[in-house]
Amino acid sequence: MHPETGYLAHTAPASDKPLPEESLTVTDNRTGKTYTIPVSDGTIRATDLRQIKTAPDDFGLMSYDPAFLNTASCRSAITYLDGDKGILRYRGYPIEQLAERCSFLEVAYLLLNGELPTESELDDWVRQVSAHTMIHENIKKFMDGFHYDAHPMGMLISAVAALSTYYREARNIHEPHIRKLQITRLIGKMPTLAAHSYRHSLGLPYVYPDNELSYTKNFMHMLWKKTEPKYSANPVLARALDILFILHADHEQNCSTNTMRAVGSSQADPYATTAAAIAALSGPLHGGANEEVLRMLDEIGSKDRVPAYIAQIKAGHGKLMGFGHRVYKNYDPRARIIKRVAEEVFQVTGRNPKLDIALELERIALEDEFFIRRKLYPNVDFYSGIIYQAMGFSPDMFTVLFAIPRTAGWLAQWQEMLEDGEQKIARPRQIYTGHEKRDFVRIEERAPGRMVRVG
Repeated sequence: MHPETGYLAHTAPASDKPLPEESLTVTDNRTGKTYTIPVSDGTIRATDLRQIKTAPDDFGLMSYDPAFLNTASCRSAITYLDGDKGILRYRGYPIEQLAERCSFLEVAYLLLNGELPTESELDDWVRQVSAHTMIHENIKKFMDGFHYDAHPMGMLISAVAALSTYYREARNIHEPHIRKLQITRLIGKMPTLAAHSYRHSLGLPYVYPDNELSYTKNFMHMLWKKTEPKYSANPVLARALDILFILHADHEQNCSTNTMRAVGSSQADPYATTAAAIAALSGPLHGGANEEVLRMLDEIGSKDRVPAYIAQIKAGHGKLMGFGHRVYKNYDPRARIIKRVAEEVFQVTGRNPKLDIALELERIALEDEFFIRRKLYPNVDFYSGIIYQAMGFSPDMFTVLFAIPRTAGWLAQWQEMLEDGEQKIARPRQIYTGHEKRDFVRIEERAPGRMVRVG
């Protein structure tokens, strides 16, 4: 009997005893033995494969899944994503409803606490976050040390990691009240750090938060205030930014969220853990995709050149950036919302010519059997970069704008991981492909040989 599952491994032929309906029967053709493995929530436990051995001293069977294409690493009640149907929900609420009716901080509260706040709970939550928008003056000095052309993401990663040296009690991650305080601090300080990194790149003085403003209006104030006594954010642009923040707040077990959970499983403090998640987000295959969309639209140049570009893609030259997704095999629901937001933004900023190129590109791609067959639909990155550029952001800030709202999702996932009794320190297995044991050779006796490729 298997010690963890209680299921029996037996040799063929199997007994007449009925097998559990929610199970798999696996026959190991190497040994002739048959194993019954339970199925729960549409999955089997990888450790249940360990009972499948060729000899008593065999380690047991492992699954091999590069890039976690078909492996669930946790149970989560935060975000539901059905890529085939184009569904995204936070805590059960459709993303379309939340984007239409909520503020970002309301959605952050939902992600962290599991339920939408009452009016008094939301007021209290907003006050708490606003109380933590300021950063220590020494952090400003720390940021001054970066080169004038330092990338804002590099500055953000470093500044968030540095916060752990200011809040040493954050190491007490199993104390709920301490954990809650660090969560509030991070959500409050992230726009301030992001705005400071932006102002640093422009050689502008840092602007202190104005806590009488909403979350997004305060962020815009810290970004763009010049010499006017009071910065007044355009309400359409502020709401657009709020919606973009909602759409980016969480997205299940993506690369940066997996990093947040993996680093957090070592019981590192939330600042170091969040810095690691930001580092994962900084890669062009994750958070930098919307910048690649802008490059593609610049390369196309004009609406009339779209058919030729599509033909080039179909011939195998280049990629259609902003289309397709690792999970979505349908139209990304966030892309529909952003497409509408783009039109509202351009009524304020003036129409970006790139939008006409994007709309034509989308129209042709959605009608072309080549892209339909491959399930290449627009994703969230297709329109977001155009909006950010129209609002005045430079492309190197796009991923920083992604990191601000995703902090709420990361922290919700981190908190859930800490409270999950099944979770241990993340430690994947490997399939060793190197040399068997070999004896040391003195340097004067070594023959020239091929270098082993690193990585």
